[in-house]
Amino acid sequence: MQFMLLFSRQGKLRLQKWYVPLSDKEKKKITRELVQTVLARKPKMCSFLEWRDLKIVYKRYASLYFCCAIEDQDNELITLEIIHRYVELLDKYFGSVCELDIIFNFEKAYFILDEFLLGGEVQETSKKNVLKAIEQADLLQELLEDGGGLNHIFVSGEAALNETE
Repeated sequence: MQFMLLFSRQGKLRLQKWYVPLSDKEKKKITRELVQTVLARKPKMCSFLEWRDLKIVYKRYASLYFCCAIEDQDNELITLEIIHRYVELLDKYFGSVCELDIIFNFEKAYFILDEFLLGGEVQETSKKNVLKAIEQADLLQELLEDGGGLNHIFVSGEAALNETE
């Protein structure tokens, strides 16, 4: 996968993940062009299109379009499955994900994507394993934000060891 874009029906970019090195200018140009192209297509049209030397695979869920660019030899149906799996992960985490979840919790949406895809390739196929990794990261973040953090865990662990001696 070259990149993934999430954008609204109004053309507002909500998430972008690039797996190829491009300049910011080129990224903006590609984004603008693709958003216009996808939004101009009718709902009954195929979710695959050839664009430049890439294949674009997209799917609309509620008010968001999930759009991926893949190389010519890559499988479009697998890419649709990847999009669907990402939406399932977002749904599980947020409980029926919506555009506002992505807007206000974009760092979590990126984290979920990074747990699922690495370098444009599927890293983990198990939803359960991805969600477990996210839960563990959330737990660690909560512990660190509680003030005590890792130091608190270490001190209470040390106290527990001293009691047993």
